[in-house]
Amino acid sequence: MPEGSHRFQVGSIGCTVLSDGYYSYPTSWFFPNADPADLSRALESHHLPQDDVLSPYTCLLIETGRHIVLVDTGAGVYSRTSGAIQARLEMAGIRPQDVDTVILTHAHPDHIGGAIDLCGRPAFPNARYVLSELEWEFWTAARTDLSPLRVPDAAKQSINSTARRCLGPLRHQIEPIDRETEVVPGVAAIPAPGHTPGHLAVLIASEGQYLLNLGDAAVHPLHLEQPSWQNGFDLAPDRALVTRRQLMERAVADDMHLMAFHFPFPSIGRVTAKNGGWMWTPGW
Repeated sequence: MPEGSHRFQVGSIGCTVLSDGYYSYPTSWFFPNADPADLSRALESHHLPQDDVLSPYTCLLIETGRHIVLVDTGAGVYSRTSGAIQARLEMAGIRPQDVDTVILTHAHPDHIGGAIDLCGRPAFPNARYVLSELEWEFWTAARTDLSPLRVPDAAKQSINSTARRCLGPLRHQIEPIDRETEVVPGVAAIPAPGHTPGHLAVLIASEGQYLLNLGDAAVHPLHLEQPSWQNGFDLAPDRALVTRRQLMERAVADDMHLMAFHFPFPSIGRVTAKNGGWMWTPGW
């Protein structure tokens, strides 16, 4: 596979994680309620920088044999390092018109920016775009309140404008869902609210194997080790913490592998319960 991609199997379902670059965020945006001394020690223990988080953008290609599904589309032109998803798909033998389903975990720019092309048209012309009904309603409302986000106003404005710019051209291909839904056989979208009102997780199940794609229910492994540490991009932080705990408990109970969009590439691994939280171990 080309650099920036990694292929693996979940039972009989082929999966490929696809890198769409990265972005460097101020550490305070990712851990706004963490005690500074505790956060500093945690970062030091993992040999990580103190001031910035280099955060990957990782999409997921799912090939079931009958369906070609893309989970999230990357940031498109939103970031200097992004916009590579279509090229990575084509290097894997997948043309944009071959993708029949796009699952958007939510409408933040790094997940939806690649959903339209440079001309403002759907980037995957034959696909249905699966999105939570709550997510659609929130971002297309007359007024979108992002005041709870603990990031600068410029970031809020960019998030809002990108969601509106990308969702409009998709309106005829959007398939809204309002509950846990099997999108194609073996692939289910699961409500996971808090990060955004209609944030989704995605569960792949085949031949007794499972992969749970967390989307942005956690954006850094430290959010698993320290479950009370919030993410500044969570619109409803308390609800997001409940969702994260529910997903982790489900993953541990059913011995699932995990994927998270912003975790170190290739963004897949497993978790084990430890000290009231969960320890992330990368790899399949």
